Amino acid sequence: MTPDKKPYYIKFETPKEVSEAAYEVLRQASRTGKVRKGTNESTKAIERGVAKLVVIAEDVTPPEVVAHLPILCDERKIPYVFVPSKDQIGPAIGIDVSTASAAVLDAGEGSQILEQVTQELSRLKKSA
Repeated sequence: MTPDKKPYYIKFETPKEVSEAAYEVLRQASRTGKVRKGTNESTKAIERGVAKLVVIAEDVTPPEVVAHLPILCDERKIPYVFVPSKDQIGPAIGIDVSTASAAVLDAGEGSQILEQVTQELSRLKKSA
């Protein structure tokens, strides 16, 4: 995949500051709130309607692993954000391996940043 060609499941361009804020929400939520790690756990959190934010990596191979997440999130009206690297999601939630996605159930001390991210995401999706 060339750097300028995004996978087909990416519905909108995420500005760098929004993805950085999403990583920060993950960091704070993993310390003081609740986070589900990985695509299976994220899918369950979305289907149960308990996810507050879903973070999806853009560099997942094959893309089918996470391609269903934006669709599920749209159905359940759960905000989701695309971040450049799965290698940054893992460390942000305190694990040593990269992960394709993560779902924030409770932002803990990161709830103010979460609020800013979700507002920015709704603006991005309207303009997409």
